[in-house]
Amino acid sequence: MDLSIVIVNYNVRYFLEQCLRSVEVAIKDIDAEVFVVDNASSDDSMSMVRKTFPWVKCVDNEENVGFSRANNQAIKVSKGKYILLLNPDTLVQEDTFSKSIAFMEDHPDAGGLGIRMIDGTGNFLPESKRGFPTPWVAFCKIVGLTALFPESPVFAQYYMGHLSADNNQKVDVLAGAYMLIPKKVIEEVGMLDEDFFMYGEDIDLSYRMLKAGYQNYYLADSQIIHYKGESTKKGSLNYVYVFYKAMAIFTRKHFSGGEAGIYLFFIQMGIALRALLAMVNRVFKRFGLLLLDVVINYVSLYYLKLYWEQSHRFVEGGAYPDVFHQLVLPIYLGIWILFVFIQGGYDRPQKRTIALKGIAYGTLFLLVIYGLLSEEWRFSRALILIGAFSSGVIFTINRMVMDWLEKGRLLQHSDSSRRFFVIGKKDEAERTRDIIRESGWATSFIGWIPEGEKADVDWCIGEWEDIEDLISVYKPNEIVFCGKDVSTETIIERMAVLLHHRLEIKILPPDGWFIIGSNSIHHQGDLYAREIGGLFISRYRRQKRLFDVLSSLLILILLPLSIILVKDSAAVVRAAWKVLLGIRTWVGFRQPVETNLPKIPEGIYMPGESLKPDNRNKLKASINLQYATRYNWKNDAEMLMQALRGK
Repeated sequence: MDLSIVIVNYNVRYFLEQCLRSVEVAIKDIDAEVFVVDNASSDDSMSMVRKTFPWVKCVDNEENVGFSRANNQAIKVSKGKYILLLNPDTLVQEDTFSKSIAFMEDHPDAGGLGIRMIDGTGNFLPESKRGFPTPWVAFCKIVGLTALFPESPVFAQYYMGHLSADNNQKVDVLAGAYMLIPKKVIEEVGMLDEDFFMYGEDIDLSYRMLKAGYQNYYLADSQIIHYKGESTKKGSLNYVYVFYKAMAIFTRKHFSGGEAGIYLFFIQMGIALRALLAMVNRVFKRFGLLLLDVVINYVSLYYLKLYWEQSHRFVEGGAYPDVFHQLVLPIYLGIWILFVFIQGGYDRPQKRTIALKGIAYGTLFLLVIYGLLSEEWRFSRALILIGAFSSGVIFTINRMVMDWLEKGRLLQHSDSSRRFFVIGKKDEAERTRDIIRESGWATSFIGWIPEGEKADVDWCIGEWEDIEDLISVYKPNEIVFCGKDVSTETIIERMAVLLHHRLEIKILPPDGWFIIGSNSIHHQGDLYAREIGGLFISRYRRQKRLFDVLSSLLILILLPLSIILVKDSAAVVRAAWKVLLGIRTWVGFRQPVETNLPKIPEGIYMPGESLKPDNRNKLKASINLQYATRYNWKNDAEMLMQALRGK
């Protein structure tokens, strides 16, 4: 057998499925076996693998045993001449494996082979080729000097930035995302060191191969997409800690005495600085937009209050009481922000139109409450309306600024104006359009660019050869390639053409019912799938919780009336307390709940209650999925009212 491919999976079902589909094509003419080792995923990954890819050899762990140990489990029973360690969030070209094996056959001195990797938009990933992490190299990497000077032979040795990414090269360290090693070399130098739980195991194995007299190579003749990349979580404190721990293990293993002490000193210095930067970055990402909204909006409301009292309300003298700006204005602002949060206005990526919707709902709520207050607390209905308009403008500008800070573009398409190009043949293109429409995401335009065929249907906008003009005219923000019709090699080539447009690139795998991609190595991007929507989206779960709280409070406040009108009122009141406390929800999934559904409390009532008992098990999974994907609080309200009336 020529090749044994080992993929370690942990809760990346959709990435894994797309990866395996590309692997299936790439091993077509190769005598190969594929292992998927699962580290106790909770997303139904392995059920998908067994159903869709019965030729894959599956290993199920009952706990997360780490990257090294999981790979070793498959390596021990592998039969291939070459062992390939491959990440599940990758997409390989049709010729990747054949070219990799050919290179190894031509270089008998090779201990291991890495490959050119790009992210989900076509940007080259520098971790494709890396240098040995000496104390100075590790320090530059940890404190960020490598990122600041990516081509410097002094500061960028970690990624060997001074070497061309377009040429095959000798390198020190191979990336664990794609590491091809002859089995005889593994038998000589040993498998992955299981002391490394995550990070560092690839550095350690690469170093051992170099010490044994082998050379490590970087292959630029083929390339793969690595969606998340090494930097997915590098801004987190956990990444800093885990990376330091890995480097410390490596240092103690391969160095001794004063050299090890110097190494650890440099790393500790870098860790301290990086931890501080990571903490600041984390706070900014999590609370930066909220703080921006609070500060700028309050200042705006305060000066609007001054203008209104001087120019309209108290023209001849006087002013609003201090309690107005000390208490009432912050309450107004808090309610607007609360409704924006419930609607998903603080979810990533930033959604401007959803924020405006939250302000609109918050304003209606304020106006209703305003009408119920006594005269002494009715300061100004006009200020509520003016403040709402001002907040809408500020919220929009703030999100534009955050877009610019994160993506480098000031004017982004909002979530309500997602514009797609679909590239493929007619049948797959139409299937792609259906998935996008059924995913629950708002779109304003979907245009088709046919692949290898002529088309005159109304949504065909032109040919790929005119892509620059088409982008200029239609201004898309996402491009979806049909993987069945466009080869991975062609997709990667076209990603290079699209790179300067900063578009999100996604792929519909052959026979898959999901569209997946990433617009940066820092996050996965949005997932479009027929089972994704509704309660799979956080803002709808918040809306469900808000409905539960308000309806429970209403039942408890109107207790005397509830006792008279509600059937089995004692049970309903007990249920209302449980729902209010978050122990239960009014409407939930039928039990038992499938693992791929969003997590919500157990329901008091369930959809499909009227089904006959002999049909319940047969239709349960379908009913649960339908309820989750098409969730609307109005349906919960209708179901609750029917239950309270005993229908």
